[in-house]
Amino acid sequence: MSAIEFREVFFRYNEESPFVLKNFNLTIEQGQTVAVLGHNGSGKSTVSKLVNGLLTPQSGEILVNDTKIRTSNVWEIRKNVGMVFQNPENQFVGTTVRDDVAFGLENRGIPRDEMEQRIKQSLMNVGMEQYMDHEPHHLSGGQKQRIAIASVMAIKPEILLLDEATSMLDPKGRKEILATIQTLKKHGKMTMVMITHDLNEIVLADRIIVMNKGNIYLDTTKELLFTHHKKLESIGLTLPFTVELALELEKYDYQFALYPLNYKEFNKELWTSNLNK
Repeated sequence: MSAIEFREVFFRYNEESPFVLKNFNLTIEQGQTVAVLGHNGSGKSTVSKLVNGLLTPQSGEILVNDTKIRTSNVWEIRKNVGMVFQNPENQFVGTTVRDDVAFGLENRGIPRDEMEQRIKQSLMNVGMEQYMDHEPHHLSGGQKQRIAIASVMAIKPEILLLDEATSMLDPKGRKEILATIQTLKKHGKMTMVMITHDLNEIVLADRIIVMNKGNIYLDTTKELLFTHHKKLESIGLTLPFTVELALELEKYDYQFALYPLNYKEFNKELWTSNLNK
């Protein structure tokens, strides 16, 4: 069974504006971790807001767990779809970390004993259990985003949407969030959709969707993505430094079986593919 399905979806923000999505079709299987890439205006964030029922298409169908999203069932759909935005402060409602994580559980009428257990477990999963009584606004950017993820995870969604969740963070905070996502992947069969414009974040994804002008430009894997480096650059995406370095070395007859996503992969490819050079 598919987790998310778009069927011939058209969407625009008002009658005067052009369509952001045009005859858009996409199926994401349950348990997949998918990175949706694209420059600003490509339609990638619109995809996440449509899945969560924050936006409604002008035509076409969007299904979550084989159920079509309608005005009448959007709140039921959201019980299975958690969303983390790029600015974590927009999601804070409590005076302490504990209160903030508890908010969604209270709205769902979760019994107190179970609620306490979920709060503790979700904070442990993101490495923030020792900050339970801290004020969220006094935490670092990476810590705030981890609290936002914990608040969503406490309601146990089947689908997690991360909409530019690292875009406002410094390198340390970005590394923390990517490590958190890696941990969440190990904990279960959750479907995860990462909306981003940063090609460095694809290392955690099973599948890569590149969007351009409201439609799918590439549908590939992280291992094969950078074989399309010219296409990526042509739509304004910046290649990771390790890929740029590998491409430069190829001009001097070095070979790379796969373009490296990080420095560890770069060193491995450099030595194994060019050992006898």
